[in-house]
Amino acid sequence: MTAAQAAAFRLARHRLSARTDHGPRTKDGPGTKNGPGTRPQVPSPTIEDICRATGGIQAQVMSAAEMSIWTRRRETTRAEVGAALFERREIVKTSAMRLTLHLIPASDLAMVISALRPASMAVVERWQERVGARPDHARALVDTIMDGLRDGPRTQQELIGLARKKAGKSMRAWLDNSWGALRAPVVDGLIVYGPPRGSATTFVRVDQWLPRQPSFEVDEARAELCRRFLSAFGPATAHDFAKWSGLKTSEARVVITGLAGELESVTIEGASGWIRDLDRRTLDESVLDEESIRLLGPFDSFLLAHATKEHLVPPKHYKRVYRPQGWISPVVMRGGSIIGVWFPETSSQTVTLGVELFSKTTPGLRQAIEREAEALGRFLGLRGQARFGSVAK
Repeated sequence: MTAAQAAAFRLARHRLSARTDHGPRTKDGPGTKNGPGTRPQVPSPTIEDICRATGGIQAQVMSAAEMSIWTRRRETTRAEVGAALFERREIVKTSAMRLTLHLIPASDLAMVISALRPASMAVVERWQERVGARPDHARALVDTIMDGLRDGPRTQQELIGLARKKAGKSMRAWLDNSWGALRAPVVDGLIVYGPPRGSATTFVRVDQWLPRQPSFEVDEARAELCRRFLSAFGPATAHDFAKWSGLKTSEARVVITGLAGELESVTIEGASGWIRDLDRRTLDESVLDEESIRLLGPFDSFLLAHATKEHLVPPKHYKRVYRPQGWISPVVMRGGSIIGVWFPETSSQTVTLGVELFSKTTPGLRQAIEREAEALGRFLGLRGQARFGSVAK
C-alpha cells in the first residue's frame, strides 16, 4: 500500500474527502456502482454518524468540537450540535479516550466506558491518593453527587457545595480541586455533561438522561473500541491504539491479538499496520485527491490518533502543530498533508484567519484557502477572510 492510499482511506472515513462523496474515491472514479466518474447518492451523515465515524470528536474546547463536526458536515449549525447533545440526546459529552473530553454517540457510551474504566479509574485513584482522599471519602463523594443530581442537572460548583456540607475537614481540602473531585463518577459512567447554564457547566445522571445502558465485559468493549479505531484510522499499530485510547501498549497488544481473525497486516511504504479485513478492499481502491484543501480546527480528532506524525507533517514543522501543554494548532491540509497553520482573530463582524504556510503559495492555493475561510465565517455567523503571513521557517 502507498501513503496516498492510507491518507485517502482515513480522510474518507473522517468525512474529509470530496464534499459530495461520503466514501473514498476509487481507481474507477468516485463511485464505482454508477460507473466511472459518477458519484453515488449517499445521504448526508448525521451528527451522531460523524461522532461514530471519527471514533469520537475531541471536545476539550467545545467551540473546537463544533468546528470539527462542521468541517465534516457543512450544513451543521452550532445550535444543531447543542440540540443533538441536550434535546435529542443522540450524542453525549464525557471523559473518554486519554481521559480527555469527547463527543460520542449516546448508544456507544456503555462500550466506551467499559473499555476505558479500569485504566481511567486507576489514574483517578492515584490522584485521590496524592491529595489525601481515602477510599471512603471517594465513595461518600460519589453518593453525594448522585443524590444531588436526583432532581435534574446541577452545576459543578453546586455539587461541590453539597459535598462540602457533608465533608469532614480532611475531605474539604481535596474538594478544592472541583473537577478532579467529579472525575470518578464521570469515568465510571454514572454522570455525563448536561446542558450549560449560562457559562456554567452542568452534569446529569446517566440513568435519568439516557435509556437503560447495556453491559459489556472489559475485553468485549475493548475489542469493539479497537474496531472503531481501525475503521477510522487504519492502518495502525497496537502502539497507535494505545496512544489514542490511553490504554497501556501491553493492553493494546492483547486487544489486537484477540482480533487477529478479523485483521490483516499491511505495509505502508515499509511500515506495518493493521486494517480490518472488511476494509482491505476499500483501502486498496482508495485514491487521494492531492489538491483538496481543508481547514481543520484546533484539537481536530484527525490529528490525534497515530503515535508518530510524519505522515501528516514534516518533522521540522512538528512543533508548529503539536505545541506545548497538549495544544494542537488549527491546520491547513492539502490532500493528506499539513501544509500550514492558521489562527483566528475576531473583530466586530469579521473573523480573520492568519495563515502561515510551510512553503510558498500559489494563486490557486490562496483562493482555495480563502473560500474555506469564507465558509468558516458563515458557520460562525461572521464574515470570514484569510490573511497570509510570511512562510513559516
